[in-house]
Formats: sequence, structure tokens, C-alpha cells
Amino acid sequence: MTMRQHSRTTYERSRSGIRRPADAPDTDAVFGRIAALRNGPERTALRQVVVCAWTPMAERLARRFRHRGETSEDLSRVARLGLVKAVAGFDPGAGSAFPSFAVPTILAEVKRHFRDDLWAGRMPGRVQEVRGPVRAAGHELDAEPGGRGPSVPEIAAHTGLSESDVRLGQAASQSFASVSLEAAPGRSAGSRRAAHTLGELEPGIDRAADRAALRPLLRALPERERQILCMRFFGEMTQDRIGLQLGISQRYVSRLIGRTCAILRRQGMADARDPREPA
Repeated sequence: MTMRQHSRTTYERSRSGIRRPADAPDTDAVFGRIAALRNGPERTALRQVVVCAWTPMAERLARRFRHRGETSEDLSRVARLGLVKAVAGFDPGAGSAFPSFAVPTILAEVKRHFRDDLWAGRMPGRVQEVRGPVRAAGHELDAEPGGRGPSVPEIAAHTGLSESDVRLGQAASQSFASVSLEAAPGRSAGSRRAAHTLGELEPGIDRAADRAALRPLLRALPERERQILCMRFFGEMTQDRIGLQLGISQRYVSRLIGRTCAILRRQGMADARDPREPA
């Protein structure tokens, strides 16, 4: 194939004589028909025809972002969404060609996707702004001879940002994608998964919380009831032994313990109830 033949396959000439890429079809006549119609099934169908015709260009634009951690399928989907918006918003009477309107619209949609939908945690606008230049400078400086990564002052000098902004951008890069709890930080067979490094609740934490909540309620009890509960639950004394020590029967001790525990339970539940709930 000669160079002239290759040029004819890569570019086509529109009615206006403007050379355009082969994936940029001539849909001027269809846009003219769309502009003459009111909203309805026919207009929707013609817009769909235009979207199908320009989809190869949208997918070509999406491929510019293929090395940024997103799948090709998702990039194509977002680019096609941008194309749909471009077709819906294009005004052929404004005097500009459709590609000059569609390309910025599609690229803006893809960039918005990266800005708003892919961050593991929502980052302020300023943080996202400095991440891009810091990341690009890191790649550029790292490609230079020396074998070491660029320092914060070097990146700051290269980008014109302050060192604090450089550190902000570096931290933001680490927040762009989350790491699965099933991921192993090392490559060895014995590497522990991230989930295994998380802390667990101490077995006695609930008991400690209960004791802290119970302490003021115990102080409000009459002296004898408080003494019996302490002997039974903290001193681990039997009811018979408590009765002998206090000079009362085991049955009476049991009745006092049951009645006092019921009082404490009601008071504890009342304290824990949401104040907005009816009593």
C-alpha cells in the first residue's frame, strides 16, 4: 500500500472539504434533520444513529486513559456516555463542526469519572489538583539516570509547587485505589493477609463497659443490697455464706439479689434508651 493510499484510508473528505479521521463520519445531514424535528421517537432514533456512527472515535479517545488503572470496558462505557451527551447538546446552527464539540465533551466525561468515581476516599479539589503534576513529575524525574526516586524538593522545583503541596499530592496518590483486605503485602507464601493485621476486640471489653455503666447505679442502692451484691458477684460468696454472715436466711438473700438485679436492669435499660423515644 502506498503512502497516498494509506492517507485515503486514514482520512476522508467531508462535504465541506475538511479532512477528518476515518472514525469521524460525515453526519452533518443527520444533524440537520435532528435540528428540524421536535422531541419524539424519530428524533431519538436519529440521535442513536449518530451515536453509533461516532462510537469508534469515542473509544479511540477512551484508549488515551488505558494505563490509569481502569478497565477498557469501563473506559469505553464512560466515553460513550460522553458521546451521548455531546450528541444531545450539539447545535449544528452554532457554526462549529461536531468533533470540536464532541471531543472536549467526551474527554471531560472521562476525566470526571476519574475525578469523582474512582477515588477510594473522597478527596478535596485541591488535593486532586496537585496529585496529577506530582505524579507526572515523579515519572519524568524517575526516568532520568541515577536509579533513585526523586525527592520532594526535586519534585517541587520541577513542578513549581510548594513542598507541602508535593507531599499532599504524594499522599493523594496512595488514596486513589483501595487495597483489598484479602491482599497479602508480601510475595512469600507465608505473607499474612491485610485482614489478619487488623485489631480485634479484647474478650473482656464488654464486661468492662458494663461495670463502668453499673458503678453509679450500685452507689445509689441501699447499703445492705449493695453489700449483698458485692459479696455475691465480686466476692463470689454463696448465698448460704452471705446469709450466715449477715444473720438472714438464704431464701431472703436470694429474694434480695433477684429484686435488686431487676431494679438495676430496669435502670440500666432506661439510661440506655434514646431520649427521643417514648418511655
